[in-house]
Amino acid sequence: MLKLKKHQDENMFFVVLISCIAAIGGFLFGFDSGVINGTIEGLQHAYHSTSVGSGFNVASMLFGCAIGAFFAGRLSDRWGRRTVLIISAIFFIISAWGSGMAGSSGLFVFFRVLGGFAVGAASILSPIYIAEIAPARYRGALASLQQVSILTGLLAAFLSNYLLTKIAGTSMTILWLNYEAWRWMFWVEILPAVIFLFALLFIPESPRYLVAENQISRARKVLTRLYGLHQGRIKLSEIHDSLLSDHPPSFTDLKDSKTGKIQHVMWVGIGLAAFQQLIGINVVFYYGDVLWQAVGFSEEKALLINVSTGAVSVAACIVAMFLIDKWGRKPFLLLGSVGMSIALGLMIFAFSQADMGSNGKLILGDFGLLALVSANAYVFFFNLSWGPIMWVMLGEMFPNQIRGSGLAVAGFVQWGANFCVTVSFPLFLSALGLAVTYSFYGISALLSIIFVFIYVYETKGKELESMPY
Repeated sequence: MLKLKKHQDENMFFVVLISCIAAIGGFLFGFDSGVINGTIEGLQHAYHSTSVGSGFNVASMLFGCAIGAFFAGRLSDRWGRRTVLIISAIFFIISAWGSGMAGSSGLFVFFRVLGGFAVGAASILSPIYIAEIAPARYRGALASLQQVSILTGLLAAFLSNYLLTKIAGTSMTILWLNYEAWRWMFWVEILPAVIFLFALLFIPESPRYLVAENQISRARKVLTRLYGLHQGRIKLSEIHDSLLSDHPPSFTDLKDSKTGKIQHVMWVGIGLAAFQQLIGINVVFYYGDVLWQAVGFSEEKALLINVSTGAVSVAACIVAMFLIDKWGRKPFLLLGSVGMSIALGLMIFAFSQADMGSNGKLILGDFGLLALVSANAYVFFFNLSWGPIMWVMLGEMFPNQIRGSGLAVAGFVQWGANFCVTVSFPLFLSALGLAVTYSFYGISALLSIIFVFIYVYETKGKELESMPY
């Protein structure tokens, strides 16, 4: 997929291989996020949930994600990127099994929060790990594997949900071993989670973590295997010089030692993380089934639309993966913000023209096709830009000394915003309608254009030790 040229003694096969293993965490991130899409009706029936309870069941994982992302960054500074990823893989397995087995809403929320810890950890540690082992000129493409994996996981969850529903008839129908189809939707995740766990046992620790822990010999071996003897020695010296010698990485490093204020790069990271969620993309991913049923599609057709949306997402991200190291990060962010603003505007217009049917569902009539095409254009532009680019930039923009802490804070903000948007959507939908609800996301998309234009610097092709922030 990547046009990799041999450069000195770099072992690009090994770099790509371990990047792909780390990116399996992104696949599980996507699967765990998307699987809830087809289970909402089953959860409502099983636990007799109200709209508020349903929203919390969906968003409960996101609460765990925020906590997991926050602590994973700091724990990875103490225990290592690989070690914390292994712990997250174990949590993925336990959560997938428990979510399907849960007999009560409280128990379900517990296992989903546990899965959220794993998703939050994987969401920041996979891009950190890939950024810290990848050569600068390929780092954007390799780090984009994270988003490709997230979207592939989403697509796999959508497809799995659709097939299980088609086999059973509905998500609430008994399927195998006297368990409903929606429970099996969660259990499908156990297989890739087990693969992730065992694959992690064969990858090396991040060399930048090893240098920070003064494990110079181990770091030299990893860097030599990645870049060759000569380049490995140079990189080892650069990493060592970029770290403070008087103390290990900590949250206090997020403040500028001269001014005492939070470093500029931290505010940019927080802005990127927040805007990625405030534009509302995960409403489509988490509530796609509910959204399309609300405008008149059957459950089966709504799930099939989710599959097509997932396919569009993967295609867009692959395009970005090929071009990100040529065009840069900032142009993609601007293109995506403009494209999403237009697509959201068209969706809002289509929803505002709909009539309310006797069954409480919207009747779009001639505007149904416009809503469907605009929604997929919205998803396409997101996954061409903010989807992969935010994770790439968060993984590379922070200096070595604050990468773990910086991503911990940015990850917490990202998942916190995700939680707020997701848990509020059912309430806004019932109280304000689709058109007004999507207006909030459209305004955020417009504001993101201004934010990127003024505050985001280009990081294409720059070594981690020489970022412009």
